[in-house]
Amino acid sequence: MGAPLYLLRSHFEKGSLPIMPSFRFPRLVWLLACVLAVASCAADQDITPPFYQSMARVDAEVDAATAAQMISHYRSNNGLPPVTADPVLSRLAREQAVAMARAGTVRTSLASERQLNRRMAEIGQANVPAVENVSAGYHTIAEAFSGWRESPQHNKVMLNAEATRLGIATAYAPGSKHRVFWALIMAGPAAPVQ
Repeated sequence: MGAPLYLLRSHFEKGSLPIMPSFRFPRLVWLLACVLAVASCAADQDITPPFYQSMARVDAEVDAATAAQMISHYRSNNGLPPVTADPVLSRLAREQAVAMARAGTVRTSLASERQLNRRMAEIGQANVPAVENVSAGYHTIAEAFSGWRESPQHNKVMLNAEATRLGIATAYAPGSKHRVFWALIMAGPAAPVQ
């Protein structure tokens, strides 16, 4: 079965165990090994979930699939079907976010050439039901989602019953008051190409 406890204790007290080789690592090697082990664990924990990643960077890009999943879950809790991320709608949203960032205000979205129905017509989807949220100042998807959910008008867009797709984007304007500009487009099924 094994050596009695008193035998193991006596071998340990004498400084050698019968199953271990009799060599010693310098303390510096052990210290280095411990530091590397702890550092590798810490590096694994620094990964930020997509919905908490800051969009206040020039190279930031919204994870549309994460946004679709978050909004779909919210819609499901309200008895509505899910939505999927649509790259064409995300491109439209990106154009809107960039226009607002360049102007430094969400009011740019009110200009006639920036109206959603006009932009949907430009991509051949004039008859597709679509609604849009524009906002500024939120740095993460989680912040934007919470802000939209708390605003009756923005919440109505996320809970649009006809929506099956979404496009979402941000643009970063470091010199502006709000810095991060958001556009979310919710739309029904794409019109068939003829």
